[in-house]
Amino acid sequence: MEISPYNTSKKTTHLKKLINQNNYIVREASSHLDMIPTSSSNHQTSSDNSSETCHHDQDGKWSSKLLKECAIAISNRDSSKIHHLLWMLNELSSPYGDIDQKLASYFLQALFSKATQSGHKCYKTLSSIASKNHSFDSARKLILKFQEVSPWTTFGHVASNGAILEALEGEKKIHIIDISNTLCTQWPTLLEALATRNDETPHLKLTIVVTSKNSSDVVMKEVGQRMEKFARLMGVPFELNVISGLKHLRELTKERLRIQEDEAIALNCVGALRRVEVGERESLIKFFKSLCPRVITFVEEEGDFVSDDYVKCFEECLKFYTLYFEMLEESFPPTSNEKLMLERECSRSIVRVLACDHEFDHDNDDEEGGDDCEKRERGKQWFQRLKNEFSPLGFSDDVVDDVKALLKRYQSGWSLVVPQGDDNISGIYLTWKDEQVVWASTWKP
Repeated sequence: MEISPYNTSKKTTHLKKLINQNNYIVREASSHLDMIPTSSSNHQTSSDNSSETCHHDQDGKWSSKLLKECAIAISNRDSSKIHHLLWMLNELSSPYGDIDQKLASYFLQALFSKATQSGHKCYKTLSSIASKNHSFDSARKLILKFQEVSPWTTFGHVASNGAILEALEGEKKIHIIDISNTLCTQWPTLLEALATRNDETPHLKLTIVVTSKNSSDVVMKEVGQRMEKFARLMGVPFELNVISGLKHLRELTKERLRIQEDEAIALNCVGALRRVEVGERESLIKFFKSLCPRVITFVEEEGDFVSDDYVKCFEECLKFYTLYFEMLEESFPPTSNEKLMLERECSRSIVRVLACDHEFDHDNDDEEGGDDCEKRERGKQWFQRLKNEFSPLGFSDDVVDDVKALLKRYQSGWSLVVPQGDDNISGIYLTWKDEQVVWASTWKP
């Protein structure tokens, strides 16, 4: 096996140093894993000799093969194979290498935490580090840079804004309830559109429901001041209402939303419901219906992390993040700090999904508890949930054209796909090299 991810001897030296520093993972794993009883195999491995799987071939990456073998070994509680594969992954992985090494590094962290039942501790540590390093300026710059090089988030923004503007055309008082964690980067273009309408400029109330623990009161205060300043500049009558401090979205009430009878309501959900425990999603959607919104816009990343089969869930998670890392690699320069920061942000989600499932179920009083489930579902799964309470609206040709125009601003590889001839799905997909990555839809009660 030949691995040459570094272009300089300095980086190679750094990798060797990193491996030496991290060899404690294997030693510490030994003390934990020796306690795991070996059981008969429940999943077939691709080879009796795991070392053979590290040979790279045209059918896949060496990291995928080793990581899947390790997930199978953990599922089967095969302690000897877990020892061997953790050691191999630790020797080969690095968060500073090529995509194979990066995937191996971040998924190794989750696999080790799963094998040693230390997922909760690891997740809390990663959350604490993220909170300490979080500031408004750094978060805003990172989000805007990502939006500059990739339509991953702007796809949903443009589609949702178009649907909201069409559904609420002619209304004098608009109330948008924003359940997302995008620091309001979606809304300046909507404010511009309202300011240039032919009829009277409506009054806009924007209620931000904070779903990210990193969005502190200081951060949201800065966001609010910037939004109010921009609204004045655009000449749009504007009111801001920030709801923070919620551990769970189920704590949200009509009273806290300050809904008025003469307001036309739009509910905007972007990447929020995947953080809600799977068993609570139906009741939350019913609560959304009770708000009597004129339009609901719903955007989620395409993945299926809800399987009770650990290996299947692992494979879906690995597939999703492989696509994501490949997209980042092609969107940013090789030495981009922003790319490294976005990759590091994935580590906490990977650990949450693969290493500490159910650990927070009875830990609601913990400061790291709450809605951080990260259980993504596919568009078809969300469609089935949403259609029980709402009717699909579909995006107009004008909105679809706007999204297509947006995608032309980015490098090749991005496409918009409208599902055809399938009664079990509506909306639109963002695809990256023919792989569906984001699903956007619009609904009415």
